[in-house]
Amino acid sequence: METVKNAINEVADSATHEEIQQGPLTPSHDTPYFPEERVGWKGYIEWEKAAKVLAQHKFPHPPEFQLEPLPKTNPLLEGEFVKSEKAKDMLHVLDFPYNGEPPRDRLVTNPITPNEDHFVRNHSGIPDIKEEAYFFNVEGLVNEPKRLTLKDLKNEDLFPRQSNTVTIQCSGTRRIEQIHLYPGDGDELINAPWSEGAIGTAKWTGVGLKKIIKHCGGLNPSAKHIEFIGADSYFKKGQVTNFAVSVPWKKVKSNEVLLAWEMNDKPLPKIHGFPLRVVVFGYIGARSCKWLTRIRALSEPSMSPVQRKEYLYFNQQIGKHNATYNSGFSILDMPVSSAIMTPPDRAVIAHSGSIKLTGWAYSGGGRWPQRIEVSPDGGSVWYEAPWEKVSKKYYHAWRTWEIEVPVDAEGWLEFVCRCWDNALNTQPTFVRSAWNWDLHVTSSCHRIFIYSVNKTRPRYGQAKGVPLEPITRPLEFELEDEAEYMAEQEKRGGRDPEE
Repeated sequence: METVKNAINEVADSATHEEIQQGPLTPSHDTPYFPEERVGWKGYIEWEKAAKVLAQHKFPHPPEFQLEPLPKTNPLLEGEFVKSEKAKDMLHVLDFPYNGEPPRDRLVTNPITPNEDHFVRNHSGIPDIKEEAYFFNVEGLVNEPKRLTLKDLKNEDLFPRQSNTVTIQCSGTRRIEQIHLYPGDGDELINAPWSEGAIGTAKWTGVGLKKIIKHCGGLNPSAKHIEFIGADSYFKKGQVTNFAVSVPWKKVKSNEVLLAWEMNDKPLPKIHGFPLRVVVFGYIGARSCKWLTRIRALSEPSMSPVQRKEYLYFNQQIGKHNATYNSGFSILDMPVSSAIMTPPDRAVIAHSGSIKLTGWAYSGGGRWPQRIEVSPDGGSVWYEAPWEKVSKKYYHAWRTWEIEVPVDAEGWLEFVCRCWDNALNTQPTFVRSAWNWDLHVTSSCHRIFIYSVNKTRPRYGQAKGVPLEPITRPLEFELEDEAEYMAEQEKRGGRDPEE
């Protein structure tokens, strides 16, 4: 895939579409070569015209990432937008296409995710499009097809702008839990092994798509779906296309689709879709197309590979041996879910009778988290996060939470969190209940293990000055001296029974 990345980022000053159609223009015999198709649109390839180039090349299988250990260190990154627009300590889930999530503790310190900490889910390289050169077309089953620029959209005499607080969640959030227990489909470009950070909330500013469709004279009565086509690329079964997805017209009519050019009152970062992206409220993140180039009104859902062949939810008996695209249904509304972000899994906590946990909870489709609960014993006894420690309600955004959980027991304890939304939906109990072949939507109760050390218990001070972590390292001194041992044995009646 490195070959593809380099090819997509190459820029040529010559060559026509006709030359591309005839065959690959290669600086070497092995590297496909593509010219810049539009001035000011670096990295954009219209694959309907250029796909024949890659058809003449074969690429290696993706690296194994489920059955072999993942490297604990971040890969070396060379992308300028990752370095300039994202926090330096982002957790790099994939190098190319770049996928990354923020450090878990920082994600929930603010209900609004800072731009530099918002997760990134890309499917290819990052197009670099200049605002003054940018435009997008509205076509298909619209009564008056138009070409619009960002300047047009920012003209409030034409389009009143709006801002909405919306959570975007990747369907792969918490995928690592499925991988660790039940590996599944790897796909061509790796289903990124996300942890709990593939989710973020921002204030998005732009124009409602419903207003743009009205500006284009409305829809033909046969139009039922709206397709979005991005400037980025998508790989599936050896074929390359531009990223394309669709949503039902009903979603647009409900004013739940925004074309955004600002993120948290700042210009949209290039890595997040500059100059213009789609934000679909409450849906799977994949429907929020970035680097928007075309909008098409259709009578049926998009026939693109992303829409038909990916982001499908399969029955647990569907797998490599029998899967078909029709045996899975498309993921749209995101289900209720939650996660514990601090402390991390396998932490050692010395406490005085309670342990503080923080996390997030979310439910898509216009529903909201109503109650967040945490259990310190694997799911028998549940404590509710106090409302004062749960962030503000939004129709289309998460809530962050905090709770002090009473803990008396010591040793390894299993902490579990779950969310109830306003429709009384809650989460499946175990990962097994949520497993599916494509490893999407790990919506089961989130579980972590904590080693509890209760400072109010006798003998807590015996290891004073000795680090508790790693918990597996033996103490370097005797646990009892001989006199203590013998006195205690006498009290207990010795180790052996009498005749």
